[in-house]
Amino acid sequence: MGSAAYARRTEATGVIEAAPSVASASVLGIPESEFTTSVRDAIMTLMGEVDSLRRELQQTKERLEEVEKTADQDHLLPLLNRRAFVRELTRYIAFSDRYGTPASLIYFDLDGFKAINDTHGHAGGDAVLAHFAEILRINVRESDIIGRLGGDEFGVILSHATQEQAYMKADSLAGKLKASPTQWCGQAIAMTFSYGAFELKPGESADTAMARADEAMYAHKRTR
Repeated sequence: MGSAAYARRTEATGVIEAAPSVASASVLGIPESEFTTSVRDAIMTLMGEVDSLRRELQQTKERLEEVEKTADQDHLLPLLNRRAFVRELTRYIAFSDRYGTPASLIYFDLDGFKAINDTHGHAGGDAVLAHFAEILRINVRESDIIGRLGGDEFGVILSHATQEQAYMKADSLAGKLKASPTQWCGQAIAMTFSYGAFELKPGESADTAMARADEAMYAHKRTR
């Protein structure tokens, strides 16, 4: 994500505690004198079952975290997909509304991407998308969110960024993208694109924010 954004790393924190000794069972109100062989065996069996349940619970948590990560990630690139990006956009709008903290959205649209696929094949087109995503990723902060919004459309949520700061960052990213063409089969594939930026407005929906970003991008395209 960057990716920083619907990128998010999680670490399993559950630690399986060591099984207590049999003597500690007296805490449950069982006098030590009553620890017959059958009682001792039953307690050991019970502790083994509890230990097994703890392991299963931890494994389930890890599987759910992996499923959530997979559901949020784009099928081709290590970025958030559109659904996850819209969710994060909604969260940033709500945060801005509640705390008055500015946040902005940058919208990128690659120009003539079909021609790249036609000339270099889909593998070449995928290489262009991957390189484009990587340039964005290494040039934004950990607190920013990157997503792939469509086949050749990308979005960047800038935390704590005003309209002016968003324009400056968009121009900076555009400069780095233009200066770094994709290298594919010994050829340099130049990336041409349009982009727009604007500050998120408290109270607006994620759909409205996306539409505003799209309008800003097309306004930039028309000026070119």
